Amino acid sequence: MVVDIKEVYLDNSATTPVIPEIADKVREAMVRQFGNPSSLHRKGLEAEMLVTEARKQISRGLGVRDEEIIFTSGGTEANNLALFGAAMANRRRGNRIVSSPIEHPSVLEVLKRLGERGFDIAFCLVDSTGRVDPEELASLITPETILVSIMTVNNEIGTVQPVSELVEACKQVNPGLIFHTDCVQALGKIIVHPKQTGADMVSLSSHKIHGPKGVGALYVAGGAPLEALLHGGGQERGIRSGTENVPGIVGFGLAVQMATADFESHTGQMRRLKTRLIERLNSNRVKFRVNGPPLDQAAPHIVSLSFPGVRGEVLVHFLEAENIFVSTGAACSSRKVKISHVLKAIGLSSGEAEGSIRVSLSILNTEDDIERLAEALAAALKKLKGLS
Repeated sequence: MVVDIKEVYLDNSATTPVIPEIADKVREAMVRQFGNPSSLHRKGLEAEMLVTEARKQISRGLGVRDEEIIFTSGGTEANNLALFGAAMANRRRGNRIVSSPIEHPSVLEVLKRLGERGFDIAFCLVDSTGRVDPEELASLITPETILVSIMTVNNEIGTVQPVSELVEACKQVNPGLIFHTDCVQALGKIIVHPKQTGADMVSLSSHKIHGPKGVGALYVAGGAPLEALLHGGGQERGIRSGTENVPGIVGFGLAVQMATADFESHTGQMRRLKTRLIERLNSNRVKFRVNGPPLDQAAPHIVSLSFPGVRGEVLVHFLEAENIFVSTGAACSSRKVKISHVLKAIGLSSGEAEGSIRVSLSILNTEDDIERLAEALAAALKKLKGLS
């Protein structure tokens, strides 16, 4: 008799399963309210109303104005639009851009391209927890600085940056610069209120909060200069042309509404599960280290663990055989054999970095999931040690 073993999905920083209620809304928009929002007839107006409502759901969740939300195809496009768009729109005022070495590749690769185009790119080093120091960041700001980009929550180790302090420190030196923050891993996990932090641009993604893939948004504060990357029909106030992904936008709006409505209970649950994982590993006498910030200072859903003498990639496959899914790091680059730039930046040796896995939680995870993971990790490590 074949026994189905329940899947334990703990790679939620890569993507999350779509909640059935959201999937139902997406399907309805696909098969019934399928009009083009730019069309003048009733079907077009119906679709336009769906987009308008979703924009309101997201703006309410962030505490911003509706017109400050620009829909994109995801977090990567939002980051590209923010950096390329701001750099090109402001290059006559200066050419310096400041960031950190632990940003997502969709920021770092853009900075590389901008550097090739003559922009002066500077990186503020981080400490062993991945934190950017406001004073050190401010020391890199000059009158030529037009843009700063520091992510709010790191996608590999869960570091939460003091964005309000960083914005204040930078703008005390140069009030005219634009501050962008990648909030893809922050949305639904910590409070994201751009008006309170002072951030001028914020990148968001749907599929990290149980919405559909292929849709995201960029918050652009009123008056922040931004040059469009895509040209055509003039959608999204001319900043992002292209027919809107109405079903995706509908799902994204509902996902933000649900994430912000039960914020405290959801984040509390994830924190408890993360703490329980560490307790169970300790009780099983597993040798490990937590990479990055202490648990109580990190985002509620991410923990990076190193296991001495074991390759993280091998450990991932051992767990997969038990129907447990974790990752070695960022999904965008995990198929490439290389040391994590994040773990390297916080001072891990090559061996420590290679022996690391990332466990990332969602609101759908349970204590049983954590028990399964802890037991499977202990068994896998015992077996791997025996083979070495």
